[in-house]
Amino acid sequence: MLITTCPFCGVGCSADVVLKSNKKIKVTGNINGVNAGNLCVKGKTGLDFVTSDHRITEPLIKKDGEFFPVSWDEALSTVAEKLAMYKHQFGGDALAVIGSARCTNEDNFLFQKFGRAVLGTNNVDNNART
Repeated sequence: MLITTCPFCGVGCSADVVLKSNKKIKVTGNINGVNAGNLCVKGKTGLDFVTSDHRITEPLIKKDGEFFPVSWDEALSTVAEKLAMYKHQFGGDALAVIGSARCTNEDNFLFQKFGRAVLGTNNVDNNART
């Protein structure tokens, strides 16, 4: 059994995940977590992606129409260069940031702060409607 934090919102519910042959077979709420043993339907049934064969496990960069694995340093440098290029070429309003309902309020605050202060855009949204 694996004790983990549910990834579906910023609450931080604790979950017990039972694995067999590296595949999830059951998820229940951990009684010692903030959720006192309860999980929402997403937490109970939505963790299949954890052991998916299609899960991306390393950064990829697209070159000549193909994706190639790269180091985290190269991936982050590429993103920083592209954002700076687009901001310089088209202005901050050509960029946007989208937060996530899976993040904490503090993380989403930092997303919007990054968008407004660093990228120079007020195009800020959140996918909390999912």
